[in-house]
Amino acid sequence: MDAEVLIIGAGPAGLAVAGALVQRGVTPLVIEQADAVASSWRNHYERLHLHTVKSHSALPGVPFPSSYPRYVPRQALVDYLADYAQRHRIEPRLGEEAAAIARIDGGWQVATRAGMRYTARRVVLATGANCEPRVPAIAGRAGYRGRVLHSRDYRNAAPFIGQRVLVVGMGNTGAEIALDLVEQGVQAALSVRSPVNIVHRDVLGRPTQLTSILLAKLPAAWGDAIATMFRKLTVGDLSPWGLQTAAVSPLRQLREHGKTPVIDVGTLARIKRGEIKVHPGIDRFTPDGLRFVDGSEQAFDAVILATGYAPTLQRLFPGLALTLDRHGAPADVIGQGASAGLCFVGFDIRQPGGVLRTIHAQALRVADALAQPSADRSRPRQTTATT
Repeated sequence: MDAEVLIIGAGPAGLAVAGALVQRGVTPLVIEQADAVASSWRNHYERLHLHTVKSHSALPGVPFPSSYPRYVPRQALVDYLADYAQRHRIEPRLGEEAAAIARIDGGWQVATRAGMRYTARRVVLATGANCEPRVPAIAGRAGYRGRVLHSRDYRNAAPFIGQRVLVVGMGNTGAEIALDLVEQGVQAALSVRSPVNIVHRDVLGRPTQLTSILLAKLPAAWGDAIATMFRKLTVGDLSPWGLQTAAVSPLRQLREHGKTPVIDVGTLARIKRGEIKVHPGIDRFTPDGLRFVDGSEQAFDAVILATGYAPTLQRLFPGLALTLDRHGAPADVIGQGASAGLCFVGFDIRQPGGVLRTIHAQALRVADALAQPSADRSRPRQTTATT
């Protein structure tokens, strides 16, 4: 079988690998289920900015323009990713959603929902950790008269003007959506069931991201102790406002649980001013709102579930048990054993400095592995499925 490289996904991870391969003289084939590159970023909520500095967020070989601000806004990132694809002549086959992947003749066959079959000796999975929305089952939802949506479907505050909105979950998405709502005059609240780690995006003008990268280079106990001290000094005790602080440091929470701390860009100040009320976890829906675990009830016109995503990788491999961690992420970037020939980029969310910084490093590693001189650099073959 001819040596071939097929990349699934044309978001930042897929484009990063494709760009790094092109820079090494290898032309991969990229397939993408949506109708454009960077589709997820095109559909994120409008006020979104990167929480990581642009110098640590660019893809291989192409820094962000000097005119871009330190924290790149969503649309500017979309423009950058589209330009990155054009510069490297990356032309994904759009509307091709991978449905099943199986071992064949020493390589891999990828079947798409559109009826195509691709064969490749090397396949790069770049569909990302945020693939399938997590929607918790909450009692009483069928009887609730308001609107319920996942944060994936939130764009801006306009549809919620004049309403009472509960945002469920205080990760970065939930915290920023609640902030977006109140900035536009919407009466918004948060439901937070677990202790949280909150850090300010900048402290005395220095990005917290850069500090976390330095602390991660120290012995774990030292880095954790310093991170905890900084959190206490800059954020402090939030229990008077209904928020419990995690027992572990932000670094340890990221390292061991894959949970990014909340990078505060103004939500905390709104909570302290009473503009965003914090409720505990949810017990059940009521016809007009929700009942919380402390027995209190509150009426809401809409509920936004900022409850995260799952990578759902295993369902693409009906005949192979992938080696995944407890979060459903691959154990390694470059597959071994039964997974040899597979690479996984963009799923590791445990590294300090943000996922785009991690994608950059992983893309270079994968491209180096796939561009070995012994590799045959022909394009993947494709055939139309027959019955």
